[in-house]
Amino acid sequence: MRVRRQWTWLSVVALAACVAGPAASVPAEDGGPCCGVVNEAGRQLERALDRLNVEAHWAAHEHVNWETGEPDRGGENEGPGHTHCSAFAAAAAKRLGIYLLRPPEHGQKLLANAQVEWLASKEGREHGWSHVRDGREAQRLANRGDFVVVVFANPDAKKPGHVAIVRPSEKSFWALLRDGPQIVQAGTHNHNSTVVRIGFESHPGAFPDGVSYYVHGV
Repeated sequence: MRVRRQWTWLSVVALAACVAGPAASVPAEDGGPCCGVVNEAGRQLERALDRLNVEAHWAAHEHVNWETGEPDRGGENEGPGHTHCSAFAAAAAKRLGIYLLRPPEHGQKLLANAQVEWLASKEGREHGWSHVRDGREAQRLANRGDFVVVVFANPDAKKPGHVAIVRPSEKSFWALLRDGPQIVQAGTHNHNSTVVRIGFESHPGAFPDGVSYYVHGV
């Protein structure tokens, strides 16, 4: 039993070192922030995301104005499974002066899958987006005030993927390893603050290895 416990601990340390990257050291305790402190630009980003009040807008199953998250006048209930993660991400980006694929260039239906493809394309790069290597870097960039999204394209092109925004957080390395970056999202459940593990749990294969991160300066 003692040997087995030692092996389990060594496995965790090896995994942590791998996720952290070759230049990082494994923290001795679940204490300090994994990805730097949240600076003033990061605090401004937090306030901007909070002002969107996502938990009261972009309600699942309702037909909404993509930009405001308010129900459309006369809009019909869109039924089970219809959520507005991609519309919310696009609306948040627009308020910060950033273009993310959105209506009218693409309708709200299956917009998340289209955004994933667009972000990886030449057009996405021409609009200022860059791929981020991992969750730790994504959290660090958000902490310094950059606009970062975490995305997952559904392997079934006829089913929706998911998109969320990384919000600043001085979480520990071990919390990052367990849960991924902190996020704000619309979805089946809207969250002003949750983690990638929870936000993407309804998408098998997404967390931790199936998601991708992209950043745009603010």
